[in-house]
Amino acid sequence: MINPSHIVKPMEHRYTYKEALGASEKIRWRVEDIIGGDKQLDFTKPFMPESLARVDGLTFLSPGERRLLNQIRGHAYLVIFGLVEEFILPFVIDHARPNLQGDDYRLRAFLQFASEEAKHIHLFKRFREEFEREFGMHCEVIGPPEEIARAVLAHHKLGVALVILHIEWMTQRHYLDSVKDDQQLDPQFKSRLRHHWMEEAQHAKLDTLWSNRLPPR
Repeated sequence: MINPSHIVKPMEHRYTYKEALGASEKIRWRVEDIIGGDKQLDFTKPFMPESLARVDGLTFLSPGERRLLNQIRGHAYLVIFGLVEEFILPFVIDHARPNLQGDDYRLRAFLQFASEEAKHIHLFKRFREEFEREFGMHCEVIGPPEEIARAVLAHHKLGVALVILHIEWMTQRHYLDSVKDDQQLDPQFKSRLRHHWMEEAQHAKLDTLWSNRLPPR
């Protein structure tokens, strides 16, 4: 008899590789479009919405100190996303390799996915350099990325795919629910979150398609 707990139902969706690829091509941006030159962070403003930074309740800190802590948490938020991309990129490339034949839209969509993840890694590295130069202090974060990537990628492919999908859904909810309409945030930091969200919205569709193709065991 089949144990019902062992039955994995595919996620319902209306996504296609062709549509995800088309959307990605329409919103394509370059790292140089959103960082560097006159696109400098404004350290007189908070970087993160209070719903994510959670600093207002720390009344033992002055308003200026709470703003600094908000910026430190914004730095950690983006740098950790960069760390996550470090294991997403090889996972996507490994998935694309066995699919060189067959659906051309699927192959192109995943190669575009990999290219965008590499671009995000570059963006977040550039951000960290900019932040530390202007903030004047090195802020430690979890790492090193390669060790975390090795540990994550050691797990079953479906488990890794679902973790990646969860992170991408989280990116969507954070931006839409907390960042998008917050007019108090530094526009340049907010722009980086928006551009990241634009592409992750397509990645979430591809990961849903991908996860439904992976065997549960």
